[in-house]
Amino acid sequence: MGREDVLAWVESPLQLIGAAEWAASHRTTVPVAGRLTPQISATADELLARGARFGELAPYLGIPWSLLPRHRHWLVGDGFSGQFRLAAAVLRPHRITFLDDGAYAIAYADALLGRRPYARPNVAERGLTTAVAPFAAELVHRRAVSRRAGMFTAFDLGEDRLDALADRGFGIRRHDFSWTRAAAPAAPALGRRIVLGSALPVDGRMMLIDYVRWVRDAAAGGAVYLPHRRESPEQLDAVATVPELRIHQTGLPVELVLAGARQPLDVHTLPSSTTTTLPLVLAGTGSTVFTDVIGRSGRARRSARTAAA
Repeated sequence: MGREDVLAWVESPLQLIGAAEWAASHRTTVPVAGRLTPQISATADELLARGARFGELAPYLGIPWSLLPRHRHWLVGDGFSGQFRLAAAVLRPHRITFLDDGAYAIAYADALLGRRPYARPNVAERGLTTAVAPFAAELVHRRAVSRRAGMFTAFDLGEDRLDALADRGFGIRRHDFSWTRAAAPAAPALGRRIVLGSALPVDGRMMLIDYVRWVRDAAAGGAVYLPHRRESPEQLDAVATVPELRIHQTGLPVELVLAGARQPLDVHTLPSSTTTTLPLVLAGTGSTVFTDVIGRSGRARRSARTAAA
């Protein structure tokens, strides 16, 4: 495969990390079309500084129509994207590999299997991108039949999904952030307890007062807070009132910030993709990721996952 045959089309830091992992595992250089969203430019610069095998980096807004036709193989960050559906239906790429788009990886696998609608979960869709969804789905399945569609994922899809996807021709390859760990410099000395910020209040899925109560509980005894890239100034101001909490702004995804940890960490988070990614990124450190689910009573139910040795 020539270096101009593949293009990573991404719009979030995690998708960009997935592209770096794919390039490393395939030992090839990958040009990138990166949508201008929060942290994407800083993440690209940091990954390049760590030796990511990226070629030309092209920032874009909307669909990168001038770039996509020049590449036969698309690494797609967001398979649910209306823009991807439209571009795929029109340009019909030769090969497609889907990267992780956070916790949507499992939902997208179910969409490919016809177990759920080909639409982003919990979003009411309408317009042209909805109309072209069947055409994009048909293209993806045709490519799978000819063994030219698959997923490159850190998520455990489960044996049932893996078997069903394989039966339809999809190639599934797991990764464990091995390049991210190997390329990471020593992580900053943040202390043992880390609290990860969340966009749940911004998205209207959690009251800010309940969120601050959770942060206060998770940070009891002192902690460092790593904000989510989409937190609002109002939310950060509210978090700043929590005693013994130090806000540490990095402008980078937490997977890159913590990848170089040399000592065990206790990481506290609300449900998100980090419950899957961080135990892999922190493998060998003895760290533990605590995930809190907030019930209707406002009380948290906590589970823990220790990073593999």
